[in-house]
Amino acid sequence: MHSSFFTEISIIIALGASISLIMRLLRQPLIIGHIITGIIAGPSFLKIIQSQETFAGLSEMGVALLLFIIGLDLSVRAFSRVGKAVFITTAAQVGVITAIGYASAGALGFGRLESAIIGLGLAMSSTIIIVKLLNDKKETGRLYAQIAIGILLLQDIIATFAKIALAAKTNNNGSIASVGFLGLRGLMLSLLLFGLVKYVIPKISNTLERNKELLLLFSLGWGLGFALLFAKAGFSIEIGALLGGVSLAGLGYSSEMASRLKPLRDLFLVIFFITLGQNLSPDKLTQVIVPAILLSLIVIIIKPLTVLISLGSLGYTKRASFKTAVTMSQVSEFSLVFLAAAYTSGLISDRASATLSLTALITFAVSTYLIQYDNSLFSRLEHRLRMFERKVTRFGQRDADQKYPLVLIGFRKGGHEFIRTFSKMDKKFVVVDYDPENIEILERKQLHVVYGDATDPELLDEINLNESRLIVSTIGDNETNMFLAHWLTTHNPNAVFICTAERAEYATELYDEGAAYVMMPHYIGSEKINSFIRRNGLNKAEFKNFREKHLEKLHSHIEEINEDQATS
Repeated sequence: MHSSFFTEISIIIALGASISLIMRLLRQPLIIGHIITGIIAGPSFLKIIQSQETFAGLSEMGVALLLFIIGLDLSVRAFSRVGKAVFITTAAQVGVITAIGYASAGALGFGRLESAIIGLGLAMSSTIIIVKLLNDKKETGRLYAQIAIGILLLQDIIATFAKIALAAKTNNNGSIASVGFLGLRGLMLSLLLFGLVKYVIPKISNTLERNKELLLLFSLGWGLGFALLFAKAGFSIEIGALLGGVSLAGLGYSSEMASRLKPLRDLFLVIFFITLGQNLSPDKLTQVIVPAILLSLIVIIIKPLTVLISLGSLGYTKRASFKTAVTMSQVSEFSLVFLAAAYTSGLISDRASATLSLTALITFAVSTYLIQYDNSLFSRLEHRLRMFERKVTRFGQRDADQKYPLVLIGFRKGGHEFIRTFSKMDKKFVVVDYDPENIEILERKQLHVVYGDATDPELLDEINLNESRLIVSTIGDNETNMFLAHWLTTHNPNAVFICTAERAEYATELYDEGAAYVMMPHYIGSEKINSFIRRNGLNKAEFKNFREKHLEKLHSHIEEINEDQATS
């Protein structure tokens, strides 16, 4: 089919939308639908895609935008408390899986160089799939997600050096000199990046904040520009885009940048997965199905197991270790790029290329389900995972009998007011937060603080939340607050639980789940609820009266909204 790019992309998007609708009705992950769309549209079936280079360029833009947006939500300090875990876990996982992959490929009849390339390919994990699914689940800020993203970043750096070594092998160049020049170029680009942020960005910030259209164009130019610069310097576009986003993470309007780029990101990412699917040829893949299944088992079972053991030995809870491990259960898209370069250079056979390609497809599909349903999977396996957890975890470095009548979950939004109130009540309290910057602030004030995820039941057990009398959550995430409300209803029904909601519907759901009071920005702020706490202490009956008045207003507000919608 010889047609214009407009015709091609229109047909493919229509086909992709149809398959995605079917996948949604079947309650299946959309990523699988996008890959199936690519296979159907590719050369093996409908042969719709003819503009290969154009589609490849658009898919790379999706990758760059995804990593740039993730970078905007991160901070250099965000990895300060997980840096050790990231380095040790990455070294253990890459080393073990490369060795096992090398030995397994050799046993399957591949040559030494082919086995080494396959082993390294199995050790890498997919930045795109992991970050996309974490973003869809709105869990990129969770502790386990920070560890996973850190591991991916280190893996990308290792893969970059492997790419240099491959080029040196192909061209017979001195690999030490190549690595040295690569490091120098990386240092120069990093200095340029953070120099611009320190000296240039402050001078144009006011202009960018006032003009939203200019802010969008600047964000695109910055993210894609540094992705391209790092790619030209010998690094991957993922590293350049992520660092570009991290460099702007401290700006007050970084969240505005991210929200404006997300529709573009979603479109280009769909094209990325479709392009990935159309490059897979079913004819070749069926010939290597047995070795591909065996290698897939290494990636799906042994690879997560190494991460689980590593994080468990470092003192992380079995939940955090398990969820991080599950994210690593696939082959990286970079492995396919690395594989293609080795195949083009004549370093590996057609059989090796097809085997790793099918392994990637199998692990992409399986890991998508594992990541999406990791909480259900953990619930089923929890009792078997205790062997991977130390008796004293990173959340349990304090006296197990320590009890806190007052607990504050989340510090950034309104936390200052509650800490002042708690201090005046002359009762012991603790603050729970997973933002390293907040932890540092609280530790400098010599307050009791716990670094961890409020949705981790083990952390709640460690701080004896079942014996606390007043729990306040300033976190705006509805799923987190619903989890806490349900947990407290089950384990500590007499406690007063105060939380935050952005919408009236969320507030009523939280009340139904047992919350004593729900703060809403447009109705009552943290200052007013603090004065109520100071007047009434921990008397739950007073909160019940306060809550009934709020519920009346909420129901009235929801009825008004429904009437307006019916009228319109």
